[in-house]
Order: sequence, then structure tokens, then C-alpha cells
Amino acid sequence: MLKGLYTAYSGMLNEQNRMDVLTNNLANSATIGFKKEGSTSQSFKDVLAYKIKDTSENPNIGRSIGYNTPGVKIGENYTDYSQGAFKETENSLDLALSGSGFFEIEFTNKAGETSTKYTRDGSFTMNEQGDLVTKDGDFVLGTNGKIRLNPLLETSITQSGNVVQNGVTVATLQITDFEDADYLEHYGENMYQTVEGATEVDSTAKVFSGYLETSNVQVVSEMVQMIAVTRAYESNQKLIQAYDTTLDTTVNTLGRL
Repeated sequence: MLKGLYTAYSGMLNEQNRMDVLTNNLANSATIGFKKEGSTSQSFKDVLAYKIKDTSENPNIGRSIGYNTPGVKIGENYTDYSQGAFKETENSLDLALSGSGFFEIEFTNKAGETSTKYTRDGSFTMNEQGDLVTKDGDFVLGTNGKIRLNPLLETSITQSGNVVQNGVTVATLQITDFEDADYLEHYGENMYQTVEGATEVDSTAKVFSGYLETSNVQVVSEMVQMIAVTRAYESNQKLIQAYDTTLDTTVNTLGRL
């Protein structure tokens, strides 16, 4: 097999992965609190020493060191946790965090199992019982558990996360930060969950009531990257077509007697 075919093929797979990440960012450009993702890639020479029992590449077969497979290897995806812009809503239960940290949510899945998730989406509301919940009905957690309010009283929330009704602090929002955000992973529904090794630390984030943090996706920047990815994909595609033409000429023309 011509080595150039593998190089172009692996390049197309890498560009496809980059395109998947970019399209997901664009699809969530209007999602409150969404943090954009990026992708990385590695050249063959950078991963040569890791080829033994490496099953991360198609067709998921480990290769021995020395097997010549030049080209590109899809690296890890990462999340950009930089601050998004604020937009004013004048709703006291809409909250935005300024700084590093996450709201804690008691999430219940379809099987009825509960677990703690984390989000930057502060578009909260109050249910019929007076509990502070997300727009999907999951409980927002305070330092003492679920936050129950009196629906008949006006609610205000301070920058330190204190929930105040009738001049009395009735609860304090649980704002959690992590020593290393790399130990968080996307769960879905605009939430994150921890993986093994995550270490919680005190958050210094301030809470702004009446505001929401918008996505940190820059649509124009993502579109420019999409154009670059499309052109790189097409270049690899044309290279494969050139090899195909060369092989066709070699087999069907030069091989004639």
C-alpha cells in the first residue's frame, strides 16, 4: 500500500474530528453558560514510542514500534473555560458567575438515580413547592442542600451567593471550583461531571443576580476555522484521487503488453 494514501486518510479523519467539534460549538453558540471545545492532533513522529498496544486508531488494532504509519493522530479534545459575556434579564433568579466556579445541581436521570452535576447555566426558576430549580426541574444546591423559598416573598441574591427573603438570609448557593478543570467532562444538558482525580477548592466567583452568562463561542472565529478545515479535508481528498489515478495508470496502462 502506498504510504501517502494512509497519510491522506489519517489527515481526513483528523479534519473530520475538528469539524465535529466546530459544528458542536456553533450549535451551542446561543446556549447559556456553554464553554467551547477545541481539538488537538499529533504527528506520527511524536507518538512513535506509544504505538505498542495503541488501539485508539482505526481499525482499533495495536501496532508494534517500527511499523511505518506516517500521518496524523487525533489527539485529545479540550474545553475552553474562559468567561462569557453577561446579558441582563432583570429576573432575580437568573444568575451569572464572574470568575472560576460552577453551580452545583442535584441531577436525576431517567432511571431515577440522583448525582451531583456542575453547570455555568444560571437560568433558574422556582417550582410549585418553592424549590430553586433549573429549567429542567433539577434542584439547585446550597451549602445545606436543596434551597426552598417562600414563593410569596421577594427574593434577592447577593454577590457572595446569599439568598435573601424579607431581609433574612435563608440559604447560600453552593459554588464549587476545581484545582484542575481537566478532571471535568461534559455530561450533556449543559452540565459537567467529575472524573477520578478531581479535587474541589473554594471558589472566589461572584454571583450576579439578574444576569446570565452567554456562550464564549465566537461565531465568526468558528466559521473561519470551518473554512480552513474544509480546505484541508479537500486537499487530502485530492491527494487520494491523485494516487488513485496513478495506480490506475500503472495497472491498466503500463501493464499492457
